[in-house]
Amino acid sequence: MANDADDSLTLSADALAALTEFYAERDAQTEKLEMLKARVGSDDPRGEDAGEKAREAGDGSAAPELSIHTFTEDWNESQFWYSDETANLLANQLLDGTSDDSVVAVVSTPSVFVALRKITAATGYTGPKPKTYLLEHDYRFAVFPEFVFYDFASPFKLPAYLKGAVDRMICDPPFLSDDCQTKMAMTLRWLAHTPTPKTTTTTPPPRVLICTGERMSALVNRLYAPLGVRTTTYEPVHSGLKNEFCCYANFECAAWRWKAEPSGEIRA
Repeated sequence: MANDADDSLTLSADALAALTEFYAERDAQTEKLEMLKARVGSDDPRGEDAGEKAREAGDGSAAPELSIHTFTEDWNESQFWYSDETANLLANQLLDGTSDDSVVAVVSTPSVFVALRKITAATGYTGPKPKTYLLEHDYRFAVFPEFVFYDFASPFKLPAYLKGAVDRMICDPPFLSDDCQTKMAMTLRWLAHTPTPKTTTTTPPPRVLICTGERMSALVNRLYAPLGVRTTTYEPVHSGLKNEFCCYANFECAAWRWKAEPSGEIRA
């Protein structure tokens, strides 16, 4: 009987190999995040001394390149990273027209945040470096000092200094539900700065970008109407997700125009 019990608790060779691989991947991911934390926390914003930090740690390896792919997509969190092309395009639209005094909020869109960080830290970059915050539920991104924990279920549970202070914002609601979309819209409207009659000529309204499923179009246009958001012609691309996605914005640019209404007219 004892032997039977021991046999029932013994993993097969295949199961043991799979478990070993799982733990190895987990440990490698943890190590990468620790090295990335050292890199982004260094005095050099590009983290060029991170290799030295890694060598001091004793493994002689180089720090990982700043990349969204350092973070494994968590499908339970509904995480699907944008392609590099999409992330860079959206990041550049957030940067356009900003200054060092501008405030950018990246809400549940970490791939765009990483793209922003890479663009502004690149060698030779001379453009604006606005104050940027990543509002995110996944604590892995707390390796970045700009991380602010955010749960859409509590749309206003955020630092008071962000209220009405944001000049550029983007969000990609994690779930295609009315509840998630509505609460995130409440957050963005809370974040958005509102120009007063005295500042309208000197302070333009905030730029707002929403990326979410095409089937949420009617709701998104209704929720963000006070911010002037409309459906655009641009379709964000993900590395793996194949759902029909749309980009909604309150401005037009070289990358997109507003979509015509079914009647063929552009909504005014």
